[in-house]
Amino acid sequence: METELPASQQNRNIVCLATAQALAGANSVVFYATGAIVGNTLAPNSALATLPITVFVLGMAACILPFGALARRWGRRAAFITGTSAGVLTGLLAALAVVINSFSLFCLAAFLGGAYAAVAVSFRFAATDGVGKARRAKALSLVMGGGVAAGVLGPMLVTGTMNIWPAHLFAATFIAQAIVALISAGVLLGVQSPAPAGEAMRSGRPLADIVRQPGFARTVFGGAISYMIMNFLMTAAPLSMHQHGLSQQAANLGIQWHVIAMYGPGFFTGRLINRFGANRVGAAGLLITALSVLAGLMGTDVAHYWVSLILLGLGWNFGFTGASAKIIDYHRPEEKTRVQSLNDFIVFGVMIIGSFASGALLNTFGWNAVLWGSLVPVGVAFLAVVFAKR
Repeated sequence: METELPASQQNRNIVCLATAQALAGANSVVFYATGAIVGNTLAPNSALATLPITVFVLGMAACILPFGALARRWGRRAAFITGTSAGVLTGLLAALAVVINSFSLFCLAAFLGGAYAAVAVSFRFAATDGVGKARRAKALSLVMGGGVAAGVLGPMLVTGTMNIWPAHLFAATFIAQAIVALISAGVLLGVQSPAPAGEAMRSGRPLADIVRQPGFARTVFGGAISYMIMNFLMTAAPLSMHQHGLSQQAANLGIQWHVIAMYGPGFFTGRLINRFGANRVGAAGLLITALSVLAGLMGTDVAHYWVSLILLGLGWNFGFTGASAKIIDYHRPEEKTRVQSLNDFIVFGVMIIGSFASGALLNTFGWNAVLWGSLVPVGVAFLAVVFAKR
């Protein structure tokens, strides 16, 4: 059994993790807002413009299981510090890549950025450590709600620093990104998580038995599709706006409101889950995601992109938070890091496909093809959740 932490430490963990979520989210926003544009400048072929974003997601998928093993062996703090160190290197190497005009170095920075994001996605689960069952969904959603600040801080970093070094667009932005990651490392030192007893660490059911539980695969699938489509559209949107003659500032604001919409509902999503159930909240998220696609299909003015991105953020929050809250029901305390890491590995493994496909579709067939291509997986996931019992 996992020891329940005192209420004061639970609250402190939530505050620290929510703050770290905001800072880590700002790092991701910077990369998503600039990655395709810098990639388009540095890449030998315009079709590879979104490759850095794909490599970013690849870094997430590749590092989730190792970080899970590190947390299981040495505790979550070790994983947190390792991940934030990768975040610092991300900014420094990306700035250097822009200065020396190196696409391969920029891709390496993107991979390390994905490693940082990989540990950041575990913040939501860390908030449930040592917390009673009745409060877990609320703790999880509150930490995700901390990402609202990322929607403000990330675009501010881009807009406020992109032209500081005129000869090298975004170089100063990436240096600022490294500083933010360093601050995040200090904040995470305030987090304490109870460790299961030694015998519990060696026990637990085989993963095959856990995966075979009714509803487990459906829950993972719903969360994976919610995240994949969000990444699929968000990756292509800034570049599409650029291609349609819209300003970088307009793209930055679009991403800003998108990220606020992603994390803002976190302050009440937990209550919705407790009242209506995780599956219903997840299904609502998939439906909102479909509405974001329809908004995008209505035109290519700034307003169309912004409405689509805002709805996309809301859909992601409901879909992914609902799935994340449900996953907690499928594991015991001694199994948490393995099951949570497996879930996130699948989620971000699926995202790799969507991230690379978005760039290829955008450059070959245009923005509308990206939008239409997202409807099928959203529809399948929605039907899987809604008609699960039948």
